[in-house]
Amino acid sequence: MKSILVVDDEESIRESLDGILQDEGFRTLFARNGEEGLSILREESPDLVLLDIWMPGIDGIEVLRRIKENLPEQQVVMMSGHGTVETAVRATKIGAYDFIEKPLSLEKVLLTIHNALKVGQLVEENRSLRAKVHKDDEMIGDSSAIRELKAQIAIAAPTSGWVLITGENGTGKELVARAIHSNSHRRDKPFVEVNCAAIPEDLIESELFGHEKGAFTGATAQRKGKFDLAHEGTLFLDEIGDMSLKTQAKVLRILQERKFERVGGSRTIEVDVRVIAATNKDLVEEIHKGNFREDLYYRLNVLPFHVPPLRERSEDIPALTAHFLQHFCSKESREIKTLSDGALDVLLNYHWPGNVRELKNIIERLVIMTPDKVITEKQLPASLRTRRILPKVANSATEPGTYREAREEFEREYLLQKLEENDWNISRTAEVIEVERSNLHRKIKSYGIELKK
Repeated sequence: MKSILVVDDEESIRESLDGILQDEGFRTLFARNGEEGLSILREESPDLVLLDIWMPGIDGIEVLRRIKENLPEQQVVMMSGHGTVETAVRATKIGAYDFIEKPLSLEKVLLTIHNALKVGQLVEENRSLRAKVHKDDEMIGDSSAIRELKAQIAIAAPTSGWVLITGENGTGKELVARAIHSNSHRRDKPFVEVNCAAIPEDLIESELFGHEKGAFTGATAQRKGKFDLAHEGTLFLDEIGDMSLKTQAKVLRILQERKFERVGGSRTIEVDVRVIAATNKDLVEEIHKGNFREDLYYRLNVLPFHVPPLRERSEDIPALTAHFLQHFCSKESREIKTLSDGALDVLLNYHWPGNVRELKNIIERLVIMTPDKVITEKQLPASLRTRRILPKVANSATEPGTYREAREEFEREYLLQKLEENDWNISRTAEVIEVERSNLHRKIKSYGIELKK
């Protein structure tokens, strides 16, 4: 049952509202003045406050100000028989949801109450979603590497410095970017992500800067770009190492001048964004190759962060595994599952080429496909259970006699390892090792490799 606190010095108003609100199914609380209303608020948590402006002692505007200082999300509707536009504007600026004039209209009162309660419900849902997102974005682990990373985030996040995050695929670079945003002064403003590797070259300018109607074929309406959408917030440029030199030059100009023009437009748009970039490439090496602008690198690399691969923080695997088991069991409405000691030992000794993302995907698969409450070693993917080590050259009777034989033996073992890592999926393996699927098929056949089902 929703509760409503009525703060009004007129007994007739309190009595009439009591009858109306109880008939509508609300629980009612009453105060005769501002001090009494504030006292009730300290003990109760009403869903809505109906607050008169003109009362003896402290007036309604002052009561509203105190409410908003202590309970900023409390929904308050002001009431007055001597209201002016100026008073209504003052109340709204302080945080009142609405303003009702006396004598009260039953229809107006009930409509305003229901609308205010809907807004309150949305605020509560938003708070819950923010808490859930924050929990999902939490960096799990207590290794020295993660503790150091969290400490760096705590120092850098409240500043306005731009950030460059490096690390292998799947290590959690976006997680670090979101943590920096969530702990910054821009936390209530947009966090806009751009995957520079996923956008075609001929569309990336439109994606970043927006376009005017008719700028190119298919531009049927004006569209805001990512820089525009991230105004006063954070722009996350993921995989920036895959951005073309032409686009890099335009991004650099925007970062320096903080203004841009939409594709096909002439109006200059000023923008205030904090840029966080991320890459899995060695940008210094890319600069030497001529693939990345040196001036852009130094512009972005104000606050460098490096996210370590999972193999360098294997002590975090038990905590990560427990977190993902809890998450996916809850998501799939399953009883909470656990790993046997043997299964956990396998995870601890695996080299995790796909890092945390690979671990997360495997746990999700196990939650869905394993009927038992305890997941054993036998139920883990074959790529984890039969991990191979590439052969080392050794002096033995079985050592290959020629360079060609050694190369072929190495290639066969390499293909076996990659096939196992990718669950014997030929298409996926071909993509990982960057060869044509048909060529991989020929290699498998020539080496007599028996594919596992």
